Amino acid sequence: MIERWVAIQRNPRSGSGRRRAKLRILIRELQRRNLHPRLFRSRHRLDRVLRQPEKRDSLRCIVAAGGDGTVCDVINRYPDLPVCPFPLGTENLLCRHFGIDDPILTADQIEKGECQSIDVGLLGDRRFLLMASVGFDAHVIHRLHNSRRGNISRLTYAWPILSAAAGYSFPSLRVFVDDASEPITGCLVVIANFPEYAFGLPLVPEAVPSDGLLSVRVFPNPGAFSLLRYCRLLRGHRHIDHPDIPAAAGRKLRIESDVPVPVQIDGDPCGTTPCTIELAPTEGRLLVPRRVD
Repeated sequence: MIERWVAIQRNPRSGSGRRRAKLRILIRELQRRNLHPRLFRSRHRLDRVLRQPEKRDSLRCIVAAGGDGTVCDVINRYPDLPVCPFPLGTENLLCRHFGIDDPILTADQIEKGECQSIDVGLLGDRRFLLMASVGFDAHVIHRLHNSRRGNISRLTYAWPILSAAAGYSFPSLRVFVDDASEPITGCLVVIANFPEYAFGLPLVPEAVPSDGLLSVRVFPNPGAFSLLRYCRLLRGHRHIDHPDIPAAAGRKLRIESDVPVPVQIDGDPCGTTPCTIELAPTEGRLLVPRRVD
């Protein structure tokens, strides 16, 4: 009989004391279910273990214990293996969407082994689950990534946002959706596969992670004052169907600009424009509860 085991890829830079305690409970509950958890803080060590065919064949899943960036990292390294997200990060948008927080229920889900197929976004050879964006917020993420030294919180973003708003030039972007010959233009583009976004902002609430489409929102006007106006509209959900904030949906987007503009996927920097973003329908395999909307 094959002994089933669970790999836990832990992001060592994520997790407060309370969340670390929940990870210990998850490990205990997996042991109670004879699923033999193994904790990996080193990505390279997990890679070495999973190069062994017998270890790969007996693996139940990989638990991505960290933030949304940790889940993104795991699905890029192991696109053919089932992944179970577990929230240790700042926003944990994926876990929030599926209501994942209880380590006992997470262990139950892993024991059942029932996967859901989720659409996956592709930027070059990089996969993402939640969203991509081009422009101001990607610029902030690039700056924060270059200066990050440890755990981050929402407060960590305050200074990068304020300093970027004062100095960012808001270059114009051209967005071509599918085979459109005419672009949508703006200075901030959000491409969403899930409706959740950082800071609880409902940027693209219509996004569905299994509809075979990427939802797009383009914010046209440059400048810090325009950003504040957009934030006010977002808080009241008044940006939805707003005539000055174009929305679209498609399976392939090409984004161009006259100067390189930062791009981010799932909260991690991912190069600059020009870029092409595509959808791979139902390519992701997640061990998550089924939502009842």
